[in-house]
Amino acid sequence: MTVQRPDQATVTALVSASTTAPSLHNTQPWRFRYFTASHTVELRGDAERTVPRLDPDRRSLHLGCGAALFALRVAAAHAGWTTDVRPLPDPGDPHFLAAVRLGRGGPPDAALARLYEAIPRRHTSRYPFDDRPVPEEVRAGLQQAAAQEGAALVFPHAWHVAALLDHVRDAEGRDLHDPQRVADVRRWMRIGAEAEGSTDGIPDVAFGPRRSGGRAPVRDFAGRESVPDRPTAVFESVPHLALLGTTDDRPADWLRAGQALERVLLLATLHGLATSLTSHSLERRDLRELARDPGSAMGFVHMVLRLGYGRPGPATPRRPVAEVLEVL
Repeated sequence: MTVQRPDQATVTALVSASTTAPSLHNTQPWRFRYFTASHTVELRGDAERTVPRLDPDRRSLHLGCGAALFALRVAAAHAGWTTDVRPLPDPGDPHFLAAVRLGRGGPPDAALARLYEAIPRRHTSRYPFDDRPVPEEVRAGLQQAAAQEGAALVFPHAWHVAALLDHVRDAEGRDLHDPQRVADVRRWMRIGAEAEGSTDGIPDVAFGPRRSGGRAPVRDFAGRESVPDRPTAVFESVPHLALLGTTDDRPADWLRAGQALERVLLLATLHGLATSLTSHSLERRDLRELARDPGSAMGFVHMVLRLGYGRPGPATPRRPVAEVLEVL
């Protein structure tokens, strides 16, 4: 019996979809290898695209690569392929994050395939959102999406939201006195001529307006630098936040959380929600511990999501697939 194998054009399209995933400061810390003989895609972390001061244990790298892994699964299902995923298959190689075998061994996952249309539409929005609440049925669906990937999504109570916002403000204040952290962020900012033709990082068009009021946890990438024609805006006073986390805090959990994050973001996009992410306070160990929800079994928070109805963010640049994919 002849075994169907995806051709190089198919694999290129799958990886292209995968690279739309979010990553810390749009570092895109992933590399892919496709082995034609075994029709297997290897996902590897790119150690040269880390943020050492903000992500010393490379947790955020795993989250970004996990999100890319899930987007690959979605694109494969849309194209009619099944995926057999082996996470962290080689304990001796910490950069080898997953092996994905593509096949036609049965019907592809229809629930995954339905998320495909959200892939090109999902962008981080650093704009103000409306005050109207997210319907309970939508919130429940997002929680189920996280659970399907072995993670949890919690919508914190008002007092907890207030505490989380205080943590972000605390982190912002500390960063002003930490030149290494400032340098870590500045490395991935793209302002003016730097933004033209860039294939990674955060371009100034994606900074959003400078906050003149409100408490939404939106990181100001410009800091004290001037960005020509950048407007100001009043953001939400009580933003709608969600915490994504897992029971444990190991590389396998980080990779699992990254897949859950992408599943939640794509589903939120299909529901017409704008989304943004903040890990600002989670980049400090003491503040990350305080982010835990005492009323849930979530042991470790990996990401704070901001959800709402508002202007979607612009697309941010991506590296050409030829730079991240090797076919063997």
